[in-house]
Amino acid sequence: MSTETLVAPASRSEDGADAFVTFTVADQLFGVPVTRVQDILIPEEIAPVPGGPPEVRGLINLRGRIVTVIDMRKHLSLPKAEAGSGGMCVTVECRGESYTLFVDSVGDVITLSRSLREGNPATLDAVWRNMADAVYRTDRGLLVALHIDRLLAIGTEA
Repeated sequence: MSTETLVAPASRSEDGADAFVTFTVADQLFGVPVTRVQDILIPEEIAPVPGGPPEVRGLINLRGRIVTVIDMRKHLSLPKAEAGSGGMCVTVECRGESYTLFVDSVGDVITLSRSLREGNPATLDAVWRNMADAVYRTDRGLLVALHIDRLLAIGTEA
């Protein structure tokens, strides 16, 4: 994984830039705050959870920890991936529990100037708007910055 900086070094400050681990799901670029990411891995075996929510792909054992695997395509109401297309996992912690986001591919760690940050567009799907913190226009397209706590509020909706 490489690191790309999209802000001038002189303009970098804690409140002047945001760093993200990027990934794609159905050709859409997403990012999660780098400070929330614990691991990036290629899953070997995912144990199914009968009767679990549809977005829960299953469980994995990550160095002795049981981690819930969230299928981001299902969670974001996107079409299924082609059979045998593989996938990667981005592991985060939320409310004291470990989760891993099953995505199509993991990209770079990028730092984006907050001047590139925009609010969620009105045309963004309502489900995505709830899970997104903001969007950033990049040279690789629109990056949807996900809000981990809202993204993983599975089963807590009123």
